[in-house]
Amino acid sequence: MDRTERFYKIEMLIRSRGSVSFAALMDELGVSRATLKRDLEYLRERLDAPIVYDRFDNGYKLQADPRDAAQVKHELPGVWFSEREIHALLTMHQLIQGLDEGGVLARHLQPLLDKLHGMLGTSESEAKELMRRVKIASPARRPVAPRHFELIGSALTRRQRVQMSYWVRSRKEHTERTVSPQRLVHYRYNWYLDAWDHGKDALRTFAVDAILHARVEDKPAKDLPDDELDRVLGAGYGIFAGAETQTAVLRFTPDSARWVADEVWHSRQVGRIEPDGSYVLELPYSREQELVMDLLRHGAGVEVLAPPALRERVAGELAEAVRQYE
Repeated sequence: MDRTERFYKIEMLIRSRGSVSFAALMDELGVSRATLKRDLEYLRERLDAPIVYDRFDNGYKLQADPRDAAQVKHELPGVWFSEREIHALLTMHQLIQGLDEGGVLARHLQPLLDKLHGMLGTSESEAKELMRRVKIASPARRPVAPRHFELIGSALTRRQRVQMSYWVRSRKEHTERTVSPQRLVHYRYNWYLDAWDHGKDALRTFAVDAILHARVEDKPAKDLPDDELDRVLGAGYGIFAGAETQTAVLRFTPDSARWVADEVWHSRQVGRIEPDGSYVLELPYSREQELVMDLLRHGAGVEVLAPPALRERVAGELAEAVRQYE
């Protein structure tokens, strides 16, 4: 723990506990008696910290004179986090770890995490307990090669093109792509890359886990405005949506409606509760595969009312599923 971290921890301990003995400060900081005396002297004389020794409590406390605004509002120079803010940052770090692929993000954030632990005015066991209470479950997550995740993140920041070998699952084939990365998207426990495909001369979404090889090219990336990305890639339902859409009309049974009515399937959806308690949902979609998969998980809890092609597709999938059990 460096000197600046000790300054923050001394103030944090005193603020959180009200009064802290000299022995307790030495124990928490892990420093010698002489070092702690120098730190307290520097805080009071050079940084104007209103730290005083209270003989009655046998401890150090902050003495704030209501008539002295400088004392009341005293803060150490630089970035200051309250104990509650540090707890929030540690919780956020745990959330990031739940989304992290190969520990890429956590590795770069570790120095900040170490400093937060050093500044925390309570025992480290409390911080670990707090982080243990936050868990991100990621079922059906497909692992991503850390080198690819880091390479794409670098290309996004530096605004450079990426040449990559990509596995197209639907066609079971390898393709070579040159793309201009636009943004990384975490969707349903997996990572995707929205990018301009220079070979197709169009916007495309790529599953990061399907990238087999990649390298950054020494060419500037093509930049597209956010509203264009949202117009093309966010027009229909799902991550692989396109600009041209149809409208699906779905009716959920009263039992299913109790959950689905509170869900947001698309930003432009329209829903209504019917007199019998069922829920009718209308939403735009382009490529139907992802929508069909989501409808099948509801089984008999949903009926496709329109369009006819989508209704037939879902009915055919359900009929085929029944045949497998006959």
